[in-house]
Amino acid sequence: MAFGQPAGPPATHRQLQDLLGLLHEAGHEGFRDARGPLGLTQRQGSGKFTRDEADALITQLQDAAESGTEVIRPPSPARRSASEQVLHSMPAELLAAELQRRGWVVMEP
Repeated sequence: MAFGQPAGPPATHRQLQDLLGLLHEAGHEGFRDARGPLGLTQRQGSGKFTRDEADALITQLQDAAESGTEVIRPPSPARRSASEQVLHSMPAELLAAELQRRGWVVMEP
């Protein structure tokens, strides 16, 4: 599978029509409008889903409509930069020593 390609066959036209109808019922104008609140990827925001993705989202939207709740996916955790990853992996004592060497005052909580 090439980088960035969906893992599975594309959703059928019927699935996309069902999804779009459910999105309209949920108060969204379309896939792009629902991208943020539902946590859709850029590809999904363009209306491109695999069959499994479409089925899962249809089920979520139908369940939400039946229960009268709103479907909101939690935001994914922010990715750390390379330098943040390095700092996070270092022992606190080493970081404190380097800060003190540079003239900072370091206190334990």
